[in-house]
Amino acid sequence: MGVAGPFPGHAAGPPVPDMDRDEADRALARLGAEHEAIETSLLALQDHAGRRLLEGADLTGVTKERWASTDQAITLLWGYFDAYAGALAQARAVRARRRYPNRDDLVALTELLRGQGVTVAHAAARPDPSIAGPARLSERFTLEELVARMNELYARSLDMVVASDSVWSALPARIDLLAAELHRTRSLAHSVGVRPGEHPAGDDLEAITHELATLRVQVISDPLAFWLPGPGSSAPGGGRPDTARYDRAARALDDVRREIEAVLAVRQDAEQRLVQLRDVLSRADRTLTEARSARGEVLAKIAASEVPAVSGPATVLQERLAAASEYRRHAQWHRLSPLLETLEREAEEELLRARESLTAVTAPLAVRAELRGRLDAYKAKVARHGLAEDPLLIERYDAARRMLWSAPCDLRVAGQAVLRYQEAAAELLSQRRAPGPEDRR
Repeated sequence: MGVAGPFPGHAAGPPVPDMDRDEADRALARLGAEHEAIETSLLALQDHAGRRLLEGADLTGVTKERWASTDQAITLLWGYFDAYAGALAQARAVRARRRYPNRDDLVALTELLRGQGVTVAHAAARPDPSIAGPARLSERFTLEELVARMNELYARSLDMVVASDSVWSALPARIDLLAAELHRTRSLAHSVGVRPGEHPAGDDLEAITHELATLRVQVISDPLAFWLPGPGSSAPGGGRPDTARYDRAARALDDVRREIEAVLAVRQDAEQRLVQLRDVLSRADRTLTEARSARGEVLAKIAASEVPAVSGPATVLQERLAAASEYRRHAQWHRLSPLLETLEREAEEELLRARESLTAVTAPLAVRAELRGRLDAYKAKVARHGLAEDPLLIERYDAARRMLWSAPCDLRVAGQAVLRYQEAAAELLSQRRAPGPEDRR
């Protein structure tokens, strides 16, 4: 609820010993308008929603301390206003004595309107020395000084009331909305088995619930603890509510909501992911079986070769896959979600390891196949050049072939035999080309 701004200031003029009739009439008219403005502002402050809430709230902390001072300041404001109104009424009475005031009337009006003609008793003026300075039995003011004092107290009181009302208008409603969203999230979390002590998201929900409840109580009882004054702002209520704790709770709830959405996604596609996991582990087992079979063949056909051992099937992964199926069967989605993610990663790693094992085991067979292919390629080459019947080549070819097509095959010796055949073939081919003249055209 808005209220009027600071009271209008009393325009100071040069000191004049005696006012004439026109000056007195103008001053009384201005003071009358000023009186109405002050009264309107004070009534607006009295009816301000924030002031009424402060008056009836069970306050704590800094708000309690400042409201005690502000409540006294508002009482003091009304005391000042009554003194101001009394001085104005007295001046009006002097002016109303006669149509054309005499010198005594003008001297009295000058004292009332420009001099320190307003006396405020101590009981009304200074209930708390911290509000307006050291205590005195009474104080005397000019009307201008009295308005300045009222402006100061009014601005301080309004600032405190507006700040409290701004916090109460902003934070509790937002906290209630977030609490309602938290309640919906908790219900959804319980439906998928996310509960405190069983899942980290359930513990987070409990922490957020406690934080929101505590935050709301503190905001209601001590709103000024959640107020950030605006830098360099002198206007009453300049600043904004401090929403840092609320924002942290909102972000934490968003994180939990995403976690629960991930659990819900697991519930929707759990069967498909389990089928894919079984397929990946089955391929890994078949690959390992093939590697073990190939290892036996290599040991039987290849001599003097280091053949790595092949591990057995991934029984641990199979057991965890069975546990995942049980979680799905019993709708324990909060347990299934992290287990599926881990299993999918480890199953792919197991398949890659099985393929690497098969490659390592069959490497000697691949080397033998490469040597056989090289030997046959050179034989075809020398045949194209008419050297297939050369006795040396026939001898070396037969020796290399016997080694490569016999079991067990010594790859080192066979490789040397193939190399000797290549060298003999290259030498004969170079001799075949040597007698002819080189064509350099």
